[in-house]
Amino acid sequence: MKRVAGRYVVTKSHDESVRAFVPEALPPHSPEIQAECWTDLSRRAELAIARLSGMSGLVTSGEWLIYSAIRKEALLTSQLEGTQATLIDVFDDEAGISVTNSDDVEEVTNYLKAFKFAREQILSPTGLPVSIRLLTQAHEILLAGVRGAAKSPGSVRTSQNWIGGTRPGNAVFVPPPPEIVPDLLSDLELFIHSKQATLPPLVRIALVHAQFETIHPFLDGNGRIGRLLIAMLLEEWKLLPQPLLYMSGYLKAHQTEYYRCLSELRSNGDWESWILFFLEGVEIAAEKAQQSIIQIASLIAADRKKVLTMSSSTLQTLRLFELLPVMPKLTVERAQSELGVTFPTANAAIKTLLQAGILIETTGKQRGKSFVYKAYVDLLREE
Repeated sequence: MKRVAGRYVVTKSHDESVRAFVPEALPPHSPEIQAECWTDLSRRAELAIARLSGMSGLVTSGEWLIYSAIRKEALLTSQLEGTQATLIDVFDDEAGISVTNSDDVEEVTNYLKAFKFAREQILSPTGLPVSIRLLTQAHEILLAGVRGAAKSPGSVRTSQNWIGGTRPGNAVFVPPPPEIVPDLLSDLELFIHSKQATLPPLVRIALVHAQFETIHPFLDGNGRIGRLLIAMLLEEWKLLPQPLLYMSGYLKAHQTEYYRCLSELRSNGDWESWILFFLEGVEIAAEKAQQSIIQIASLIAADRKKVLTMSSSTLQTLRLFELLPVMPKLTVERAQSELGVTFPTANAAIKTLLQAGILIETTGKQRGKSFVYKAYVDLLREE
């Protein structure tokens, strides 16, 4: 029996009548989703997430784990929307080094700010839970001062939008009319916080993400907020103690299939294929994140030994080294500021790390030099 995922309604937009899709409330029904097709994969994905959760106890600082994971997610989720910024661009911007594509970098930076804000809210006893109100506030931060800034940041849309094509009439997909969106979001929020949930949490996250993307409640930024929602639920539902999973890497690598599965569930009610795709992505992304943590931890441990064996090493040298995983691109001025020391002391610490082969000078200039923890950055860029 074919499942009906929603209904089409005729709405007026841009002086033409178009058929907009209105999804059924979650969970899928008539028939209910077939658990036997994803039970094994769901178990494997949960185990991969559990193993990833345990990785934070193997390293001396969880801060650099979060730093690298969030930046990879911010970069990749922005690249899915066409942003051309690179990881080096992001690190340069953080170091106060000018970048040529500042607009694209600002979009990535805004995502980092939105992610930080949302995480602070869900972790605070007095903060907002995962909710439409929280998503709209994160959306306002995401679009502040960048492309999309004129498209009602922080507000649920009051006009018709569309995906693909030049107008609703030739679009690939037309989301629900604006007057229906508030009720659909309310239903989605009820599903997120339902106390009668019987589906595994990762399956529920798959459903929530797809439903959010189908509703498309904003005029811009829906993809990034929808993927942020995945990270938020993983942490709020205590599947991960820290945001170590960067799903956007998998979604970007399988972008065509990502969009095809979303299209199929709307057209044919094929929620099962989407759930399988999503669970496989969680398993692969979690295993990749584990491997990355092991590689980075091994590199940092080996380089720390180098620092400790250098005769010119001082306490400030070691302090600077310990900062490198969250400050992989730097200038002497930045090192001076972070360490709270004089310029000569910061310069001496950098010089020792250069001699150890840990830092590399990137400009070739006598003045205005910048430095990079190249081996570390190379590991991050491999992904």
